[in-house]
Amino acid sequence: MGDDAAAMRDLVRKAGSQRPLEAREQEDLLRRAAAGDQAGQDRLVEVFLPTVVRLAAARREHGLSLPDLVQEGSIGLIEAIRTFSASGEADFAGFAESHITAQLDSAIDAEAAAVRETQLLITAAEDYDRTQLVLRRELHREPTEQELAEKLEWNVERTRYVARVVADARQRHDEELLAFVDPESLDLDADGDGEPASE
Repeated sequence: MGDDAAAMRDLVRKAGSQRPLEAREQEDLLRRAAAGDQAGQDRLVEVFLPTVVRLAAARREHGLSLPDLVQEGSIGLIEAIRTFSASGEADFAGFAESHITAQLDSAIDAEAAAVRETQLLITAAEDYDRTQLVLRRELHREPTEQELAEKLEWNVERTRYVARVVADARQRHDEELLAFVDPESLDLDADGDGEPASE
């Protein structure tokens, strides 16, 4: 977080230090950038960085960090730079702002959808775990995939997918626990008083 904050302060300072372009200079840079000139594109990105920062800052409470939003906004800006010459538009500033806004809103929507999907998957995994335990107690054995699916009122494909998610989560938990506990610190031969057990 500290590194991100420092990077954003530098970015805002840099954005505020850019001088505006004259119309003829901007046209030349746009023409060069459209032809693939990297230096021309980079110069335009620098000049319009304040627009990216402003639009990103206005959306900072929508699930993405400000650095991530600036990165997404920059993608929209670059797309605007590359497509403006062929767009038939006359106002690059407005054209760029619309592309930046669209990219930011798309990224925010994608993040929100990912969060919703994650929450639904967590709920499904909890339901699966609970149902597996209940059936194990009722049947006195491991329930089959079909039995779990019927109890959960899911299809078999969904049951199989959630089962893999749960199994992967358990494996990661076990691996993290083993990594946390240093096996060399455990004296498995000790008899409880610090001395190795006698044979």
